[in-house]
Amino acid sequence: QVQLVESGGGLVQAGDSLRLSCAASGRTFSSYAMGWFRQAPGKEREFVAVIRWSAGSTYYADSVKGRFTISRDNAKNTLYLQMNSLKPEDTAVYYCAADPRSYLRLAEVWNYDTWGQGTQVTVSS
Repeated sequence: QVQLVESGGGLVQAGDSLRLSCAASGRTFSSYAMGWFRQAPGKEREFVAVIRWSAGSTYYADSVKGRFTISRDNAKNTLYLQMNSLKPEDTAVYYCAADPRSYLRLAEVWNYDTWGQGTQVTVSS
């Protein structure tokens, strides 16, 4: 069983930056891809970004493209999300996810079996 632990959230002002981390531990980590999702109050969890672990290829939601960057450190089994030019609408609990069932539906919440506990990001205007 893989455990995922997010960190790095906080309260910032619009235009600021934050970097989230997600550390994977447990059995030998070998997820095909890992992703970041977020859930704002009263809304469904939504896709933010995903990275294929070995290839390093990335894919982003349109709402964060050009502002957020997903990356990973293979040696540390750690996933990152660099968030720049933050907006109030980015306020949410951010979750990392691993172990997708399908290689094709990497932006789908239902596709992931392993989730972290989440870290709160609050952006004030």
